[in-house]
Amino acid sequence: MRFLLTLATLLCLALTARAQAPQPPEIAARQYILVDLASQQVLAEREADARAEPASLTKLMTAYLVFNAIRDGKLSLQQELPVSMRAWEERKGGGSLMFIDTTMHPKVEELLQGMIVQSGNDASVALAEAVGGTLDGFVQMMNRQAQAWGLANTQFRNVTGLTESGHYSSARDVATVAAKIITEHPEYYRFYSQRQYTYNRIKQDNRNLLLGRDPSVDGMKTGYTAAAGYCLVASAQREAPGGPRRLLSVVLGTASREARAAESQKLLNWGYTAWDALRLFDAGKAVATVPVWKGSAHEAQLGSAQAIVVTVPRGEGGKLQTTIERTDPLVAPLAAGQRVGTLKVSTAGGTKVAEVPLTVLEPVPLAGIFGRAWDSIRLWIK
Repeated sequence: MRFLLTLATLLCLALTARAQAPQPPEIAARQYILVDLASQQVLAEREADARAEPASLTKLMTAYLVFNAIRDGKLSLQQELPVSMRAWEERKGGGSLMFIDTTMHPKVEELLQGMIVQSGNDASVALAEAVGGTLDGFVQMMNRQAQAWGLANTQFRNVTGLTESGHYSSARDVATVAAKIITEHPEYYRFYSQRQYTYNRIKQDNRNLLLGRDPSVDGMKTGYTAAAGYCLVASAQREAPGGPRRLLSVVLGTASREARAAESQKLLNWGYTAWDALRLFDAGKAVATVPVWKGSAHEAQLGSAQAIVVTVPRGEGGKLQTTIERTDPLVAPLAAGQRVGTLKVSTAGGTKVAEVPLTVLEPVPLAGIFGRAWDSIRLWIK
């Protein structure tokens, strides 16, 4: 009887913990992921690390590196670029085009719109050649960047996303690249919300159907090949009690343009209705004040350079539990930004919500020789 009671108790606890995590809706996609960018938490996923053809989602990395080049002064938005024969020959590949030719000298800003809004393969090649010198050189840059971010399931063979052996990514990796654009290049993110673009009197619509359906969706990129199916990265920002909240969804391998829009909308709506985002601490604010040994100050404030935001199942915000694990004893010198602990956040039922690194907010130099000697004695006694 005691065994049965214990088993029943454990089963109830397991079911309670499971109930605390909202179950996502059924999503008709081969792979998908939904991320809250403020808390950097994954709210839902399926086969998010499975390697798949990214199609034109490849152009997110192409765009990121072009944005870097503009930031670093290697290109400017108003700079005119030549159109190589290689870029012109993209019209033979059967993919999306901006319709540039070798007699034109489009501006970088025009090519960016051609690549982002119209998904032009020719525009992608022209920009890649300008940044990398050659297409091969630019593809190497793409792969180096992917490796620097630790994208273990991504390898690029081209700048457009056309099917090629050894060219692959994953839903999680694609989400990482998209998030980098949003956070590191917000001034250029506006291109992804553009509904139409006309170049050389040819007007083309953005293929992201959610831009016309959901006012909170302001990007980001579509993709399609026969092998990849219909893919979509969608980013939305909606007002919440704690401030604007941005979600990012990636769906790969859906059956149609309509399906990729509908499944992405389903994910986003669920993310906003089933989860709450809570700001626990502002950026640079002390989470804890802890003792320091052998320092010119006896205490150090621990916190985070970024606001600490967590995403929890709706209604669980008032029941959160927090614990701090830290290095003990803390011995000077301590540098600003030095990681010395972790803030762990969980629900009342014990389900882990987040683990946030805690760093020293202000430096603590070494004390003088007598202060260090005294603290050495105190530590020895302790």
